[in-house]
Amino acid sequence: MILQAKNQLTLQEFLNLPTGEGDITYELVDGQAIPKMSPKKFHSKLTRALLNLIEQCCEGQGEVCPELAVALTRRGRDWMPIPDILYISNERLPPDWDQEGACSVPPDLVIEIISPFGFESDARRLANATLSQSTETAKTATLSPGQTFGQMAAKAKDYLDAKVLRVWVLDSKARSITVFYPDAAPQTYMGEELLKDSLFEGLEFSVEQLFQKTKIPLDT
Repeated sequence: MILQAKNQLTLQEFLNLPTGEGDITYELVDGQAIPKMSPKKFHSKLTRALLNLIEQCCEGQGEVCPELAVALTRRGRDWMPIPDILYISNERLPPDWDQEGACSVPPDLVIEIISPFGFESDARRLANATLSQSTETAKTATLSPGQTFGQMAAKAKDYLDAKVLRVWVLDSKARSITVFYPDAAPQTYMGEELLKDSLFEGLEFSVEQLFQKTKIPLDT
């Protein structure tokens, strides 16, 4: 359920809203509070595995946080998404950052994990189609009600426009990670292909290694 406001919410009005019931948290999008459900079993296992990988690689170099709101702008308006994981380096960390509150600056990396329900999509084709504004292909790739890879790729572009340096979109069904860059075409990793990133010296893993670590079956 979207928390509709008679007038569109400002950032401060959104922050003053009461806490959502149960496992629901809300993101601020286009002046409305949009619900984001808490991750379930496989989603949580993938989050933990990715957190461990990044923490080991970046120990002492920054902060890695799951489900932390970040204050950004989207198309000239306040935007407060809650990525599944974010990493912010010490160079970007503001000296007065309150770790109990939202991240107040664009992080180096955000990771979004698509629900494991839906059909296998060609992640490379969809990412390129979305970023080139050819949306007909993206519209057909529904992964769950109201969620498509194309929509997630569009969200990745919003993150990049907000000065996030890197966005990873993990598609649980396709068993892939698509990396979005501010200055290059997105790249999708599958199987045993090693994911490396210049932002993270020494980080190297394959998507298949990640799924084996989490013991998520192939038919998820």
